[in-house]
Amino acid sequence: MKILVIEDEEKQRRVLGLHLSSCGFEVKAAGTAEEALKHAGDVDLVLTDLKLPGMDGLEMMEQLRAQNSRAPVIVMSAFGTVEVAVKAMKQGAVDFLPKPFSLDHLTVVVDKALEVRKLRDENRDLREALGERYKFENIIGHSGAMQEIFGTVERIAGTRATVLLCGESGVGKDRIARAIHEHSPRKDRPFVKINCTAIPENLMESELFGYEKGAFTGATVSKPGKFEQANTGTVFLDEIGDVPASVQVKLLRVLQDREFERLGSNKTMHTDVRVIAATNVDLRAALEQGTFREDLYYRLNVVPINIPPLRERKEDIPFLAEHFALKFDGALSEGAIERLTSYHWPGNVRELENVLERSILLAPTPRLEAEDVRIEANRSPRAVDGGNNFLPEGMTLDQYEQSILREALKRANGNKSQAARLLGLTRNALRYRLTQMGIE
Repeated sequence: MKILVIEDEEKQRRVLGLHLSSCGFEVKAAGTAEEALKHAGDVDLVLTDLKLPGMDGLEMMEQLRAQNSRAPVIVMSAFGTVEVAVKAMKQGAVDFLPKPFSLDHLTVVVDKALEVRKLRDENRDLREALGERYKFENIIGHSGAMQEIFGTVERIAGTRATVLLCGESGVGKDRIARAIHEHSPRKDRPFVKINCTAIPENLMESELFGYEKGAFTGATVSKPGKFEQANTGTVFLDEIGDVPASVQVKLLRVLQDREFERLGSNKTMHTDVRVIAATNVDLRAALEQGTFREDLYYRLNVVPINIPPLRERKEDIPFLAEHFALKFDGALSEGAIERLTSYHWPGNVRELENVLERSILLAPTPRLEAEDVRIEANRSPRAVDGGNNFLPEGMTLDQYEQSILREALKRANGNKSQAARLLGLTRNALRYRLTQMGIE
């Protein structure tokens, strides 16, 4: 490792050089900034005084960044005020040493700065290694399953075929939808995402198709819907299973005929949109329950893409983990990667990202060890009667299901959409079960 020492006092410069040489570093020394800049492109760290003859340390740092942006800079000064330290840090210094300081303290500061540089270099190398090898746009997938999905995306992106993305929450359905749009001829046109779960049932029709002034109380002006806003682009219907039956009919018409009417209008409007839908529930089960239209299902299911959960593609976890560690300015030890790979990730990629952000934020050093990985594992359901029975004593299956539904509604304060999410059902599926059981 090469260290450049810039100090105008010859005795101090010699002492610093001898000490750093005794620590195993190769030292280059200079008495002025102008002299130092001749050697700045070939060093691993710079230790500089602020008060120098001619060009001072702060000016020198500006020119140094142009020659060697990777070398961390440690600033020394006898004028150790907060203001001076702040100025140095703003110019890019990694640490500030007020004079006088001990040589032992200097060693600690130098080692810390070089460790930061090492992490940055590793991060840069990892970014280059990951590059495009396992990456499709902003999606990382080394597994065979993900590579197959990437191939499907490339084949169908240029068409206007409707796509149905299936998979658990957190697997990256929205990223696949965006990748399809970005690889299509519509990439410069609007991409409009609609979270069907987040829109109240009584507002969904007006949100999707717009409304005219006076269509309902409070409609003081006309407003275009999402399908108008997305004209010539792409509409992404996330959680399509939560669309109520009354709106499913109108969606079917848009898919078949590319036309609709605003709420409160008889004027037929035409739209040229590519539709991508996503669901985290089994729509075939919703067909059997009568909560989802069969004709709409087959209109959506032109190109089905099933995205596997993270636990079924564990070979992707190290690459995803490295990607998120870089994103949050951290690094991973082999032990940390092993611990991440051994976990089952019920929340999929989204949970992995959250765990790494939290762990890097709270870890004592930027490099995560196994013990620094903060996974809040979901507790498995508790067995009843010590695990000997599947149901509480004296309860039938129907009674047990009713109690679960009532408890979910209670926790959601009567909000059916929230209760459905707690149970892993669509809002329509929950409504169907409540009706069948006579629950208000």
